[in-house]
Amino acid sequence: MRRVSVTVVLVLVLGPLGASHLLSAQESKLAGNANTKPAEPAATAQDAKSGQAYSGMYAFLKEGEFVQVSVDDTGRVTGFVSRFGDQENGQGDFVDQYFKSSKLEGNKLSFTTEIVRGMAFEFKGTIERGEGKNPGDEAYFVLKGTVTQNTTDANKKVTSRSQDVSFKMFPQEAAK
Repeated sequence: MRRVSVTVVLVLVLGPLGASHLLSAQESKLAGNANTKPAEPAATAQDAKSGQAYSGMYAFLKEGEFVQVSVDDTGRVTGFVSRFGDQENGQGDFVDQYFKSSKLEGNKLSFTTEIVRGMAFEFKGTIERGEGKNPGDEAYFVLKGTVTQNTTDANKKVTSRSQDVSFKMFPQEAAK
């Protein structure tokens, strides 16, 4: 309705010949839009679901250690690293370090853990398809990137050690 009233006003003000080029431009614009789809939202429901597929346990730095990644239906990432304590930090004890911050954009994942016993971890990388053939298979997804281990000593001096990693997803038991 608004387009008609604006066009009528233009015709009355400019005269029928002065507004004709506006009408034809408007008609071609409308005709061009008839066959086009409306713009898709940046993050679709499909993206959120594919992010959820990344949820699971992945190997970590040493045998028996793992990182748990959970992606909810809104794309929010939570998780933790479960690792063995070292000589200075309770050798033999399991230490769980929850994500302090995390982000998933497409297949790009980053997280930083809370500091526990003077140590925190940062991961920056991607989640990629691995060699597993079916969802639930070992290594169906793989975390590839860089892990930085930040250690704070008694004098509050921080030492950082980075390494390139590839963490395979653990196999998931089939739903019964």
